[in-house]
Amino acid sequence: MASMSSRGSGSWTAKQNKAFEKALAVFDKNTPDRWHNVAKAVPGKTAEEVERHYALLVEDVNNIETGRVPYPNYRTSHKGA
Repeated sequence: MASMSSRGSGSWTAKQNKAFEKALAVFDKNTPDRWHNVAKAVPGKTAEEVERHYALLVEDVNNIETGRVPYPNYRTSHKGA
C-alpha cells in the first residue's frame, strides 16, 4: 500500500497540513461549499486538491482500521539492555 504522500497528492508542507486539519475542524461535511472553504484556509491549494487530500486520508485510515496496513513494530528501549 502506498502512503498518501507517494500517491500523487502533490507536495504538502507541514504548514499546509496543519491549516488543512484546522479547516476540517471548522468546515464539517454539512458545510456548503466545504472544499472551497477549506481551500481558502490552506495557502496554495485548490478545492480539488484539498478534497483529494481528504479522500486519500480517509482511504489510509480505512486501510489501517481494516488491517490492510500493519501497525509499525516500534522497538521499546529498556534501560540496561
